[in-house]
Amino acid sequence: MVSTHLFGTPLGASRFFLVLLLLISLSGLSMASDAHVVKISASDFRTAHDGLIEAIESEGLVVGSILPFRDMLARTAVGDGEIPYAHAEIVQFCSGQLAAELVREAPAQLTLCPLSIAVYTLPQDRSIVWMAYRLPGTGTSGRQRAELLLQRVIKRAAELSRLRW
Repeated sequence: MVSTHLFGTPLGASRFFLVLLLLISLSGLSMASDAHVVKISASDFRTAHDGLIEAIESEGLVVGSILPFRDMLARTAVGDGEIPYAHAEIVQFCSGQLAAELVREAPAQLTLCPLSIAVYTLPQDRSIVWMAYRLPGTGTSGRQRAELLLQRVIKRAAELSRLRW
């Protein structure tokens, strides 16, 4: 007797795995566009980092934590894998007002808080600083406000980074 419960065919399992593989590969394509990245030339990591903190605080927000991402990779690296960063930190912060709006719209949107912005440099050119954040989406007014907040913070941080205090 031949089982036909997957997709109604004896070869359903192989079709199932082909469909699964296709979905996984398509999701990989969309992940690349889930981040907004800004290139800041003629700066250095510490100046850009300080500019980011200042930009967040100028919005009336408090930095919740700073995650030393490059250091974490260096501590936990397995094998001889090279770390792709000269410096890398993730700065987390949240707006209580924005968080309340987001969770009122949909309780699962608590996953958007805290907001975070990564700041990093690459070993091959430490005079270019990169800032990146995950796109919160625009499906609700709270998500749109989160996107505008992240854009303002990044823009201000980039301006301050070029000043080299």
